[in-house]
Amino acid sequence: MQVIDLGLMEYRQAWAKQEEAHQEVLDGAPERILIVEHPPVITLGRRDGGERHLIASADQLNKLGVDVVRTDRGGDVTFHGPGQVVAYPIIRLVDHGLSVGGYVRTLQEAVVKVLDGIGIAAHLEAGAVGVWVNNEQGIAAKICALGVRIRRGVSLHGIALNVRTELGYFDLIVPCGLTGRPVTSVEKILGDRTPEMERIKQRVAGGLIAAFQR
Repeated sequence: MQVIDLGLMEYRQAWAKQEEAHQEVLDGAPERILIVEHPPVITLGRRDGGERHLIASADQLNKLGVDVVRTDRGGDVTFHGPGQVVAYPIIRLVDHGLSVGGYVRTLQEAVVKVLDGIGIAAHLEAGAVGVWVNNEQGIAAKICALGVRIRRGVSLHGIALNVRTELGYFDLIVPCGLTGRPVTSVEKILGDRTPEMERIKQRVAGGLIAAFQR
């Protein structure tokens, strides 16, 4: 399985890279994981009503330089930006004996293990997709969002792990449409002990590869 680091890339350009990889994997090429950071962008999933969870006005978004993109992934609204490790696995689910639900669980469990490896106790929340960490108040805060698309048995989109993300951007939306649910980041939890972005990228890629090889 190949790992391709796209660096900092505009969301639409990275989506086009996903589509190219998706077709190649469909045609029998090696599976791959695309790792990327995006400039500030709010993305909307296929779920109806996601626009209601976009709080900021068009003028606010323009002043902040935040793009808005409607995608074909599952889920609601989320934010991507620098300091966030985004991973897009392009894999054939049948090759790993995975259902769609099993694939989502595999992604979540892989992230929990990655975070455990750097000293963060994360968990899953019933009825709320993603990966969560209890904050100082004991409230579950989302540290990793997840939204996928399976087309012709091959995956698109994936996970977004907040590492050094500027969390103020999440005030522009109701993250994932979950009112009253805070967000957090590796840096907010670990402070000066936060690993470098490259190390986190390597851990995420390695964790996903290990999960798919089980």
